[in-house]
Amino acid sequence: MAVPARTCGASRPGPARTAFPWHGRGPRPGPGAGRPVARPPRPLSLLLPPLLLLPLLAAPGASAYSFPQQHTMQHWARRLEQEIDGVMRIFGGVQQLREVYKDNRNLFEVQENEPQKLVEKVAGDIESLLDRKVQALKRLADAAENFQKAHRWQDNIKEEDIIYYDAKADAELDDPESEDVEKGSKASILRLDFIEDSNFKNKVNYSYTAVQIPTDIYKGSTVILNELNWTEALENVFIENRRQDPTLLWQVFGSATGVTRYYPATPWRAPKKIDLYDVRRRPWYIQGASSPKDMVIIVDVSGSVSGLTLKLMKTSVCEMLDTLSDDDYVNVASFNEKAQPVSCFTHLVQANVRNKKVFKEAVQGMVAKGTTGYKAGFEYAFDQLQNSNITRANCNKMIMMFTDGGEDRVQDVFEKYNWPNRTVRVFTFSVGQHNYDVTPLQWMACANKGYYFEIPSIGAIRINTQEYLDVLGRPMVLAGKEAKQVQWTNVYEDALGLGLVVTGTLPVFNLTQDGPGEKKNQLILGVMGIDVALNDIKRLTPNYTLGANGYVFAIDLNGYVLLHPNLKPQTTNFREPVTLDFLDAELEDENKEEIRRSMIDGNKGHKQIRTLVKSLDERYIDEVMRNYTWVPIRSTNYSLGLVLPPYSTFYLQANLSDQILQVKYFEFLLPSSFESEGHVFIAPREYCKDLNASDNNTEFLKNFIELMEKVTPDSKQCNNFLLHNLILDTGITQQLVERVWRDQDLNTYSLLAVFAATDGGITRVFPNKAAEDWTENPEPFNASFYRRSLDNHGYVFKPPHQDALLRPLELENDTVGILVSTAVELSLGGRTLRPAVVGVKLDLEAWAEKFKVLASNRTHQDQPQKCGPSSHCEMDCDVNNEDLLCVLIDDGGFLVLSNQNHQWDQVGRFFSEVDANLMLALYNNSFYTRKESYDYQAACAPQPPGNLGAAPRGIFVPTIADFLNLAWWTSAAAWSLFQQLLYGLIYHSWFQAEPAEAEGNPEVRESSCVMKQTQYYFGSVNASYNAIIDCGNCSRLFHAQRLTNTNLLFVVAEKPLCSQCEAGRLLQKETHSDGPEQCELVQRPRYRRGPHICFDYNATEDTSDCGRGASFPPSLGVLVSLQLLLLLGLPPRPQPQVHAHASRRL
Repeated sequence: MAVPARTCGASRPGPARTAFPWHGRGPRPGPGAGRPVARPPRPLSLLLPPLLLLPLLAAPGASAYSFPQQHTMQHWARRLEQEIDGVMRIFGGVQQLREVYKDNRNLFEVQENEPQKLVEKVAGDIESLLDRKVQALKRLADAAENFQKAHRWQDNIKEEDIIYYDAKADAELDDPESEDVEKGSKASILRLDFIEDSNFKNKVNYSYTAVQIPTDIYKGSTVILNELNWTEALENVFIENRRQDPTLLWQVFGSATGVTRYYPATPWRAPKKIDLYDVRRRPWYIQGASSPKDMVIIVDVSGSVSGLTLKLMKTSVCEMLDTLSDDDYVNVASFNEKAQPVSCFTHLVQANVRNKKVFKEAVQGMVAKGTTGYKAGFEYAFDQLQNSNITRANCNKMIMMFTDGGEDRVQDVFEKYNWPNRTVRVFTFSVGQHNYDVTPLQWMACANKGYYFEIPSIGAIRINTQEYLDVLGRPMVLAGKEAKQVQWTNVYEDALGLGLVVTGTLPVFNLTQDGPGEKKNQLILGVMGIDVALNDIKRLTPNYTLGANGYVFAIDLNGYVLLHPNLKPQTTNFREPVTLDFLDAELEDENKEEIRRSMIDGNKGHKQIRTLVKSLDERYIDEVMRNYTWVPIRSTNYSLGLVLPPYSTFYLQANLSDQILQVKYFEFLLPSSFESEGHVFIAPREYCKDLNASDNNTEFLKNFIELMEKVTPDSKQCNNFLLHNLILDTGITQQLVERVWRDQDLNTYSLLAVFAATDGGITRVFPNKAAEDWTENPEPFNASFYRRSLDNHGYVFKPPHQDALLRPLELENDTVGILVSTAVELSLGGRTLRPAVVGVKLDLEAWAEKFKVLASNRTHQDQPQKCGPSSHCEMDCDVNNEDLLCVLIDDGGFLVLSNQNHQWDQVGRFFSEVDANLMLALYNNSFYTRKESYDYQAACAPQPPGNLGAAPRGIFVPTIADFLNLAWWTSAAAWSLFQQLLYGLIYHSWFQAEPAEAEGNPEVRESSCVMKQTQYYFGSVNASYNAIIDCGNCSRLFHAQRLTNTNLLFVVAEKPLCSQCEAGRLLQKETHSDGPEQCELVQRPRYRRGPHICFDYNATEDTSDCGRGASFPPSLGVLVSLQLLLLLGLPPRPQPQVHAHASRRL
């Protein structure tokens, strides 16, 4: 760029000529000066942002120079703008590419996205998909009820009478310590052969079902054997369902006894630790087995509850919380003489993952003291349930009381709050080993339609904290067909490897009668479920016609997303559903709250809004226009939305009927053409069914070419739309090479590469050798530069991520590039669209030098002018770079260019890490706005426990005298000790709330966590701005100005003279967080709706079965032998028993 010469103090000339080649000034200063240079100095010619300048003020310590005046800096800004625009006009080829599209107008059609029609069609397709699963579910549930009704209970059934495939058998046979290996399994276990099936991402056998039985349930019990006997008949129904609908995935029957029978058969994914999977604790089973719940848990913390009993209670409460889903509401309180909440929650709150975490942490802080006051506890609980001023489930209401025992029946409380209607069920839990009379506890439960349980030891916790669901299921069973409604669950991770799924659930009822003329049986047999993979639903949505920034999403009644491009959990917890709220998947604002509410209410709607979006690399924020359109998905609780930018209303559809032209364009995909035409990356899309995918783009291109030699773009096995558009864009971008790039000398303007990327999936990089350093995603729709260029007018600068930068000592031998890109906007017959993005890659070093020249008081032909003692000059960014800091910062606050050579290695860093004082001043003066949000899907390294190797305090440890006392051996304490030791192998640590990684991949080294994200974006200031950073003797002048038609801010500032001017540093780096304060969030809960119907009452319910104690006491012989194993240091194998209702005879 030629800048007219001027002497110190001369008047400033008019606009300069743009894009003039720069002839180097000899060896480049800065890092590497004085050392051999690996390449000759390259020409420099630079593009950059407008500048905000300051009044003429003397710079401290520089008597011959003054800080540049505002009009001087504005002149520098114009030179930068002109240089950028000139280079982009010559090399970007925006106008030339427009001409190429117009010249090839006969090769494509312009199609329109009609939002309302699109969203209704997709919603209808999803409804049809789910309806096919619903029909299969109903066939299964009806068959199960009939099979069980026809089944004859067998008291004398033996293991050898039952033949089935035990899904865990292979793992147990491989384990020399397995229970079945040690004692030999009596059951006739099938051994099956399996074939790999890509639909299931697993090896399966389509001829059989598989059975999974929880580790803590004895397979040989009469209840389990009868269950296995009658459910065997389901196998044929599973097979017939698949014959009618080959797209069916897992079909599962989860029994109320804990047995899971699923089809097709596949080996269980057994973890290395003890398998704690129990179908009754899975999200889909819990949602299908009962109506929503309002639950208050009250815990006795009187002085008698101490040591082991208190630890059992804490663990029991945590396990109870795990039986609740997001449709439920809960609060937890402790009581002695008074009752108080254990956490900051003063009322019922949604039982979501984060609220349950608060409860679990708070419960661990409970301390035993005082005397027992049941009245205080129950009055608190009833008051909670009667509070109608809060959001709650408004269905099943219940109180769960954990205590070690007491004599007070608090009948007056029940008379006041619950009788005669008994709308609140009371469940009582006697915890620990004691000799108290449990009759009052049994009476409380029986008098209030609840149930009484005993938890003498840790081994009884899991069973007895989940069987209350059987009681809640009674009104559903008695309601009959009215309650046989399919529910669709939240998103969760499939335990058998399908990935993210939703499950359709249908309860299965016991239709038998207890005897002639007796009342109808009111037990729920279990829940039938059929999985639908989210990927199968995504396939029904438009793939590439919506453009890079258009997408489809769906939410449920809780506002959680079922589909969304930002639904990408980094880790999965099998114990919890994946619950990402729509307002957390996007940046929340009032418009989106309104849209979310309308969708939850099942309405249709359309709204155009201006909103903030986060860039794909999560470094930038853009303010954009978006059109939201939504409709309900009928027969489900889901609602579907479509988001389109205005420029994606239209899209191109190639029409390459000329096969000669197809072949011609296809040849430009061949690597043999890359040297002359530039390197081509193709988006790794599903062009054809037989195309082998590969993460290596060179390998993928090779696979693609090999397939294209066998099939044509019009083949039925291929996606014709994708293939035609890909081949068309190959030809379009090649013509850009021919018309613009091939005849230009990139080195003259210090460009490392030029490039073009298209909606059709082509990224062409020129010259070919530049592809070696190309690190952008080959899928344009997943490339941050591509998506941001579409959303922003003008030139978008993207400095390299700091992690990718080389250190200064290596810059002489390696090049670091800065991407500059812009969208190509077409207007065809009044229809506007943006089908491509073009750009250049700048050589960082060369442009940093050019930046100094453009922001100086001379032309590139001048030698530096020095001001003598008697003359006066303004400082500039070249001559005075020891006193003056000049930088270009992008709209995210990241350093793009600097006149300080030592800062070259910091290009791409957040500017606060380079100059915290100046960045804070820019923020305080509204050049930048800050946006904070939370990522609830992050993965973090697990925190090591603080007490490794230490046994929990308060555990009962026998003395030598105990061992010598035969009475001790037969006491409940010995049995409790054994169970503690046994379950200590299962739990991560004894009596803690969270079990070990039993239901997942034990190899996972990371756990789910919350990360706080902070991004910065341009504020409201657009004009030049002068300011002083006031730090006393360390004050600094600075000027800032936006560069027109770019995403750059030009900043000129005095370099700090002392360190006393340091201020607070703005942070941009993602940080670990606990998320927003939950105690404050629950005071303003987000809008949601529960299921449309509720089954919590039936006048014919029989409540006489309302309590039991511990069952199946061990024999003395078994106990002694197991205790001897403990004394000898041998790990005992568990001999768990099924705790089942006596009435559960199937």
